[in-house]
Amino acid sequence: MMDRPAAPELLEIAIEVARNAATTAYRMRAEGVSVTATKSTVTDVVTAADRAVERQISDALRQLRPDDAVLGEEYGAAEPDSAAPAHVRWIVDPIDGTVNYLYGLAHSAVSIAAEVDGEVVAGVVRNIHTGEEWTATVGGGAWRDGRRLRCSAETDLGQTLVITGFGYDPARRVHQARVVAELIPQVRDIRRLGAAAVDLCLVAEGRADAYYEKGLAAWDQAAGALVAAEAGLRVGGLGGRAPGPDMVIAAPPALFTPLHDRLVELDAAGGP
Repeated sequence: MMDRPAAPELLEIAIEVARNAATTAYRMRAEGVSVTATKSTVTDVVTAADRAVERQISDALRQLRPDDAVLGEEYGAAEPDSAAPAHVRWIVDPIDGTVNYLYGLAHSAVSIAAEVDGEVVAGVVRNIHTGEEWTATVGGGAWRDGRRLRCSAETDLGQTLVITGFGYDPARRVHQARVVAELIPQVRDIRRLGAAAVDLCLVAEGRADAYYEKGLAAWDQAAGALVAAEAGLRVGGLGGRAPGPDMVIAAPPALFTPLHDRLVELDAAGGP
């Protein structure tokens, strides 16, 4: 079995693979894309590019590190070639923000994170359309284009620009819309951009102040959450739990508790 690698080594692999994958996704978008399937609902779409890009990423990772496991959005879990347990698992979203990608909106990305013995230690998020690339290693900071990222210094919830997202189930959207309707008078404003990994990175560099969303899978937030945390944001769930499907909140330390408590009051983790 291969030795357990350091986070910077894993990040180098993730960056190389993500750049090649983003090039493929960009080319396929230029050639034209169409819906090939749906997932949770008829509005939760999968394109041929989602599947082709994930296959490319998985194949590249297998070639470089055959003893690692891979968890991808489209094809699920793939175990290593060896019989020994894998210490490294790659968490892959081939196209985060598929609906944006389908419509040609420049807010979708390839997201790849490396997890070692259950801890995400490296991650990259690369915007397919613009080439913006956010990276992080645990303890090594968050970066974009050679610039170390620092989150917003905002401390007043009333002056906070918040990013959020909605699920695809209509009943869940109704509940989430009610939460937004109650929250928006108490913050500066709310944005819904449609790609969780990119959203987390925007908050990491202070282009918004905070982020929350219910319903994220591991591939939606693994790399972006590491970038956010390494930029100084507090990233967590509700009631002291880890971020997960029930809720992901990323906010500067001074804003985390007031935003968290308001979301609890609004039952943001409730509903379908």
